[in-house]
Amino acid sequence: MTILLVAVAVAFAISMGAHYTGACMGMPHALGAVSARAALWTMAPLTMLGAVLASHGVQHTVGFDLVTRPLTVAAAVIVLGVAFALTSLFNLLRIPSSTVQILVFSVAGAALAGHAGVRWGTIVTLAVVWVIAPPVAAAVGFVATRALDLVPGIRPLTVVTGCAEPAAAGVPVVPTASRAESATLRSAAVVGVALTTVGAAASFTMGANDVANAAGSLVGTGTFTALTAGAVCGAGLAIGVLTWGRPLLRKVAFDIVTVDRPMATAAQLVQAVVVLCAVAFGLFTSMNQALVGAMAGAGLARGRHTVQTASLYGILRGWIIGPTAGIAAAYLITLAVSAAGVAVA
Repeated sequence: MTILLVAVAVAFAISMGAHYTGACMGMPHALGAVSARAALWTMAPLTMLGAVLASHGVQHTVGFDLVTRPLTVAAAVIVLGVAFALTSLFNLLRIPSSTVQILVFSVAGAALAGHAGVRWGTIVTLAVVWVIAPPVAAAVGFVATRALDLVPGIRPLTVVTGCAEPAAAGVPVVPTASRAESATLRSAAVVGVALTTVGAAASFTMGANDVANAAGSLVGTGTFTALTAGAVCGAGLAIGVLTWGRPLLRKVAFDIVTVDRPMATAAQLVQAVVVLCAVAFGLFTSMNQALVGAMAGAGLARGRHTVQTASLYGILRGWIIGPTAGIAAAYLITLAVSAAGVAVA
């Protein structure tokens, strides 16, 4: 059963690694700042590094603070199996969703069925973070985008192509790049580097924030220490990025809001900061929620018409359906396994 638990945890980590490629490196790739191959190979090691170095607090939260006593190995297998199945379903449908919320409510469902006791105070605290994070990210994203607009040469300019001085008779006039165009190209290159850098920071943040979804149960059941669990599941995240990540790389950037490079840089930076602030307190929140909030704020800084509301509503439905399905499925499966004589409490 312990071997099965480790296998399911790693499989879940692989699924998450693929799932969050768009949230971390989708915009740098979509806006031409980095190729798909470079984006994935940049993200993979940084994701693993974040999992190994910065995830111990959130692993403890998942392993010990959601229930009054740790789940059995069998119950942990059910939790991870349900979370893995639902996350994989969202991957297949290419719908960004909150893996954090799916996992937390799957733990609650298994704990209720197994009479392990749920620490609702912790879940309420997490829920408050989940509710606050998107509007905070939106507000900061709005301010950050407006601030970048004040930097000379950063806001996207209309590129104007000029001509050389009139040539002598019979000599063709050769178009040359104007100073405005040259300045725009230079600023675009600088912002492209900045955008790729904040995408890399988001990748580290994803490892720190989301590896606990898979690794927390390994810690809570005493299977591994937090360091070992972070390394094992962090490797799973990296594998998921490199193997299944490409199809999801561009989903978030293209379908939620029309962005330019300064907007994307502001949104990606805000996402990383908001999520890392939660991780610093041993809490965790949705990478997608933080990014959607930041992108919405950045979009509003450019005009309300840039926000694709239909996509936002679709993601909101995913946030509602995911946790509901998680608690229901984990509860029913735990009851069935318990009725079959397997110890789940």
